[in-house]
Amino acid sequence: MSERELYCDSCQGVQQFETPPCVDGHGADCPELVCTRCGGAVLIATFTFRAPRLGQARGQSPARRRAA
Repeated sequence: MSERELYCDSCQGVQQFETPPCVDGHGADCPELVCTRCGGAVLIATFTFRAPRLGQARGQSPARRRAA
């Protein structure tokens, strides 16, 4: 089990969190963490996403720029 310190909302302070035994097969990379004081669970987001470009609507091609 790996441990790390994170802020716990239930305890209202920084506490030790540990990875519980993972039934999903993640091992040490399991995204679930449990507060060792109160047992509150936290899920760490382990994915990334591409943010949409500003000024571009979904499904439209980007506007072409013209030289001045």
